Amino acid sequence: MRRHAWAPPMSAVAATLAARLAGLAPTVLELDDDSAEHAGHAGAAAGGGHFSLLIVSEQFSGLPRLARHRAVLDRVGDLIPNPVHALAIRAYAPDEFPS
Repeated sequence: MRRHAWAPPMSAVAATLAARLAGLAPTVLELDDDSAEHAGHAGAAAGGGHFSLLIVSEQFSGLPRLARHRAVLDRVGDLIPNPVHALAIRAYAPDEFPS
């Protein structure tokens, strides 16, 4: 699984997201906590985190975007709206993602 060359330590919420997504056998999993960019936002006031996800998995091959997002949300949807307020998802099959 590819991660940034340097990444800050994962928060407990980010670690939970990553662990739950491991079942999709991602070859790339990049999870960014964007919460600081949303300080003062109503969703952030309640402690909900804002995350951006890039995930590449063979399991997404042949699936439309909605089905890929559904596969992700089936694993982490119970974390929304708290502790996750927002999750931006970019999900690709390996042949769609430059290596």
